[in-house]
Amino acid sequence: MTYNAKSTWLWILAFILMAASAVYQKYTGPTYPTRGKVTINQQEIKYKLLRTWGGETDAAVKIKVTDNTINGLYQYKRYKSHDEWTEKPLVREGDYLIAYLPNLPPAGKMMYNITLTDGGKQFKLQENPVVLRYKGEVPLFVLIPHILLIFLAMMFSTRTGMEAIIKGKNMVRYSLYTIILFAVAGLFLGPLVQKYAFDAYWTGWPFGKDLTDNKTLAAFILWVVAYFQVRKSQKKWGWVLAASLLLFFIYLIPHSMFGSEIDYTKQ
Repeated sequence: MTYNAKSTWLWILAFILMAASAVYQKYTGPTYPTRGKVTINQQEIKYKLLRTWGGETDAAVKIKVTDNTINGLYQYKRYKSHDEWTEKPLVREGDYLIAYLPNLPPAGKMMYNITLTDGGKQFKLQENPVVLRYKGEVPLFVLIPHILLIFLAMMFSTRTGMEAIIKGKNMVRYSLYTIILFAVAGLFLGPLVQKYAFDAYWTGWPFGKDLTDNKTLAAFILWVVAYFQVRKSQKKWGWVLAASLLLFFIYLIPHSMFGSEIDYTKQ
């Protein structure tokens, strides 16, 4: 097989791995809604309990319940606080029962429970409280390029690792492209997204423990080292492979772990 044919197949494989990583990130992070279903009066009710909310309005957790004999209540209190639980009835609006959680500043978190009721019977949707994190609105002209470039950087990183394995001729060039893409997506646009969302440009080392920031910094440093090593000699392809593998496994870590949060017990 010629190099060009082999390269085409490797690009296709890199794209598939990148797409799989994107899907994985969507469904694993601490902001992905908690989903489930409950059966009441032989009626299956599906629910989606939010774990993130953007903007300045109260968070609205909606559950479609067409049976008007079914009502419910919800409890909430700020996460990491000495608050007592506040309990309110769910608000019916058409076919939906809605829990309105008071708005908090960006990085504030709210714990809440929802219970549906049918006569004297109660159906608690989750055994443990759901934690919802508030954030500011991120402009699409910042958010969309950030998301696209961060996964494009991942694809280039994976493809460059494959280039190292086959000792391909484009290893140095692909390494440079990976660094540029990752720098723009992770170190320029990433902090902008965080500033809009949580009013802080950087909450990783040495200022905090935000896992997203820390893994971005670690991957970028290793890629820079790998680039200069392989530019000296392509026999040092192991550095490129190591950087590629590190970034791939970093993308398997759920997004927004140990992110910004307000500790109300210290206020």
